[in-house]
Amino acid sequence: MNIIDLHCDVLWKLWESKGKISFSDSPELDANKERLNKGNVKVQCFAVFIPPELKTTEQFQAALEQVNYFYTEILEANHDMIQIKSWKDVLKLKPDQTGAVLTLEGIDCIGNDIQKLSILKHMGVLSVGLTWNYGNLAADGAQEFRGAGLTEYGKKVVLYNNDNSLLTDVSHLSERAFWDVIDLAHFPIASHSNAKSICDHPRNLTDKQAKALFEKNGMIHVVFYPEFTDEKDVVTVSDLIRHIDHFSSLGGVSHIGFGSDFDGIDKHISGLENASKYPNLINELLKYYSEEQVRGFAGQNFLETLSNWEI
Repeated sequence: MNIIDLHCDVLWKLWESKGKISFSDSPELDANKERLNKGNVKVQCFAVFIPPELKTTEQFQAALEQVNYFYTEILEANHDMIQIKSWKDVLKLKPDQTGAVLTLEGIDCIGNDIQKLSILKHMGVLSVGLTWNYGNLAADGAQEFRGAGLTEYGKKVVLYNNDNSLLTDVSHLSERAFWDVIDLAHFPIASHSNAKSICDHPRNLTDKQAKALFEKNGMIHVVFYPEFTDEKDVVTVSDLIRHIDHFSSLGGVSHIGFGSDFDGIDKHISGLENASKYPNLINELLKYYSEEQVRGFAGQNFLETLSNWEI
């Protein structure tokens, strides 16, 4: 069963290593090419993430360097990796091809210059998260103590996303910013978030937030980070499925997908240590859901959402 994974941090790891590790088969990468193939990952989204400790003046350059790794280490070095330049390109992939999508995790790197977002869009970015965990010029993140919403500039970014068929990713937003985005965004999505009712973490979504996304035909892609899944020492695939069960109970069975966060996490769910382990999740889901529903979680729900949005 083919997988669409909406979030990984391979580009950040390649950039951190200064190209010393290989996307092809380096064991340091949870989502290297070999593991993506073994896991039947048909489309992988690759986030541009700039660590907050980097100087402001260096952040956009770092973003460009990560985009360069996307082109050289992922696309040019692997001729079966095909860039998804428009969401419709996913439907054009041949059986032996894997789609690669650029996304942006936090707009810190563009500062207050929306033209820089335009540059990244032209390079292929198709989804934009406004923040990481903390505050920036657009909004507050989920772990910023103020808990503020969108700034006027943040609203301009969301409107830019609407006008350019870019997804607006709510996964790292403060709750107040989340509601501001829900009011404005045409294409809202949570690329890697779990249910707060199951695991009470600031990064997770409340039931009210989940229902609001579903009502706007948005998606929630569950994340494979143990700390967002359960508070116990060893977290299993069954624990992750509890989040899928919960979102399904809220009316979201056709609005659920996967956003592993591979290579952005330092701990792993037992049985989901890397992208090659996706069959473990699929096989466990098939014990509780129909094959059609599991195909939806794996990627069909996302494709149908894009079709409904007509982007």
